[in-house]
Amino acid sequence: MNDLNLYDLAEKVIGGGEISRREALFLYDQPLEELCRCADRIRRSFCSNRFDICTIINAKSGRCSENCRFCAQSSHNHTGAASYPLLSGEEILAQAKRDREQGILRFSIVTSGKRLSDREVDLLCPVIRTIREEVGISVCVSLGLLHESQFAKLKNAGVSRVHNNLETSGRYFPRICTTHTFEEKVQAIRAAMRAGLSVCSGGIMGLGETPEDRVDMALTLRSLNIESVPVNMLNPIPGTPLESSALLTENDMRRIVAVYRFILPRASIRLAGGRGLLKDKGRSCFLSGANAAISGEMLTTAGITAGSDMEMLKELGYEAGLCNE
Repeated sequence: MNDLNLYDLAEKVIGGGEISRREALFLYDQPLEELCRCADRIRRSFCSNRFDICTIINAKSGRCSENCRFCAQSSHNHTGAASYPLLSGEEILAQAKRDREQGILRFSIVTSGKRLSDREVDLLCPVIRTIREEVGISVCVSLGLLHESQFAKLKNAGVSRVHNNLETSGRYFPRICTTHTFEEKVQAIRAAMRAGLSVCSGGIMGLGETPEDRVDMALTLRSLNIESVPVNMLNPIPGTPLESSALLTENDMRRIVAVYRFILPRASIRLAGGRGLLKDKGRSCFLSGANAAISGEMLTTAGITAGSDMEMLKELGYEAGLCNE
């Protein structure tokens, strides 16, 4: 790859070009500090200093039929995670109000399971309408592999975005889950888009995947026109098959988000699960290409308070706002 140059590739991206798989893998091996500086320059060029921060509520927990090897909520794993049915509309509304009062502009309703039933979707729709009318916060949902008709109902209720992680590359996915397929996830993403919704999709780093898998997932996201990309770091939860996995380092995560910025220059690259395991809570990643985060509590693990995140954003010169709407 002697014909490739880090700075030339940065100029190529800033000029509107796309990097190839070969170029992305070349970038993955470049000196970290130089790579991160170039990625941050690309971020400023396409995204300015706007920072998209969201919160989530675990609106239905546990007893999931799927066998994802990382997940505390899978019925195949034995983690002791809380299990409860769909929360009441009052509980979901109250959390949305609390988060909005802290300056949060995007709120995501997350449920366990392969997909919500039609009945559960119908229960959520009036809750979403009330949140939109009374709170004024943007609503995202992560409700599994829904059908297009279900996505259409949610859009009509006021949902603007659907979350559905690919988790890893298509090649590596069968090593992580066998109860549904990578293609089913892609089909659900396309169904949401046909219903007029934007999509948030990314994955988990540290599952045992290779750098090639990380690059390939990013290229799939680019082919799907995904512009909100969560980058999770595996938190090895006792009771899951991945409980003994080694933690990624801060520098590992910086390298990943920097390369993702080259591949996905216009995207909100969002630090999500596992960020609390980083000593600096993601600060260095926000100077290496990332420009979004999930704040507050995660699904089954502790997160970082919205107040702390808002203070960090100010210190880094960011301004909270919705991106890629």
